[in-house]
Amino acid sequence: MAIRAQMEWNCIVSLLVICSINKLPVVATSEHLTHVNEVQQQNLIAKAQYQCFQRIIKETHQKTKKNGLVCNATWDGWLCWDEAEAGVKEQNCPGYFSDFDTQVMASKVCTETGEWGRHPSSNRTWTDYTNCNSNSTNHGRQAAMTHFYLIMIGHGLSLLSLLISLAIFFYFKSLSCQRITLHKNLFLSFVLNSVVTVAWFSVNKEDSASCKLLAFIQMYIMSCNYFWMLCEGIYLHTLIVVAVFAEKQHLMWYYLLGWGFPLVPAVIYSIARHCYYNDKCWVSSATALLYVIHAPICAALVVNFFFLLNIVRVLITKLRVTHQAESSLYMRAVRATLILIPLLGIQYVLLAYKPNDHWIFEIYLYVMNILMHYQGLLVSTIFCFFNGEVQTVLRRHWNLQRMQFAGTFANADFFRPTSYVASSLTEVHRCYSIESHTEHTNGKGYPDIFRSDSPFV
Repeated sequence: MAIRAQMEWNCIVSLLVICSINKLPVVATSEHLTHVNEVQQQNLIAKAQYQCFQRIIKETHQKTKKNGLVCNATWDGWLCWDEAEAGVKEQNCPGYFSDFDTQVMASKVCTETGEWGRHPSSNRTWTDYTNCNSNSTNHGRQAAMTHFYLIMIGHGLSLLSLLISLAIFFYFKSLSCQRITLHKNLFLSFVLNSVVTVAWFSVNKEDSASCKLLAFIQMYIMSCNYFWMLCEGIYLHTLIVVAVFAEKQHLMWYYLLGWGFPLVPAVIYSIARHCYYNDKCWVSSATALLYVIHAPICAALVVNFFFLLNIVRVLITKLRVTHQAESSLYMRAVRATLILIPLLGIQYVLLAYKPNDHWIFEIYLYVMNILMHYQGLLVSTIFCFFNGEVQTVLRRHWNLQRMQFAGTFANADFFRPTSYVASSLTEVHRCYSIESHTEHTNGKGYPDIFRSDSPFV
């Protein structure tokens, strides 16, 4: 009865601890982030302790006599251990701490005398948690290096493909139009973002003015990258949905939004960081000042997301007018959505939730790193190398060079004007049957972007 009364008292105390922890005031400031994490950990530990005592009381009522001496069920402070016979007992490490690997086993020894094993130095009841942290540390180092190489390779491939795309756009004057001008600026922002990111990972994080200047440039270029995605979304949405202004758009506003506006949050962030959180090289992310940069970026991504939904809605509406089969209609809508996602950065909206499970979070990190750091490669591939207009220009240029080198001009039809079949996302004339949506530059019109004969689609 004394044991039962003691167990019930422990349960009441644990319940009171849980209630008191849940009622603790949490101040959401950067100085108290560590305190908030500790409160959450204590909350989880207190709940686990309460569940352990409940289980011990339940097993006490159903207790059956075992042969020999056994170790009593106990709570060691982190884990609950059931009644056990002599030997080594194991269970998975707890998940209270970020540096603990829950796939590794913690061990506890039950001696022949029916007592739990004690530490040789302190002579106190002891549970071996040493493997929980060491394996997690090694795994964390390997994962960090894997992510580092993944990032570097992604930016290297993106740089190479983007520079080739920019060279093609600038060399062939026949490709000049508003749509390609926006692509050039977006690609340039990707190039600068990759260069600054590689420089940021390569430089020593010393507390110097040059390091903080690089941090400012990184924030500015990163914001420019997202706002040029927003410019692409505004241009595409205006061209497809708002037919009144689609004939001729003023690119000056796009330049101000893409290159000018990001200066505002970047400057405000730098001044605030210098005054209120002037840590070493501005590396720490444990500050709410990052919202000065992240809030406008999130707003741009959300706006692009609604642009995408509206564009797909208009696309489905116009395709239904042509009385196409439902399968063909929705397949074109799906293709349009998949092509638009990397251009507008919608993947950041779709994967905004961070999972709590350790292994699911690892997969989430790999997916986000690929989508984020390989985005330049993906965008340049879709909008340059898979663009039918670019392919036509390159093919004609290659044939011209080959025929000049061979010294023959036998193909008389080669130099006749060629109509370009482009796969760019802003070529919407035939798909929407709206004459005002047609852009004419150098004799080229906008065919249907989702034609079945498009090289990419």
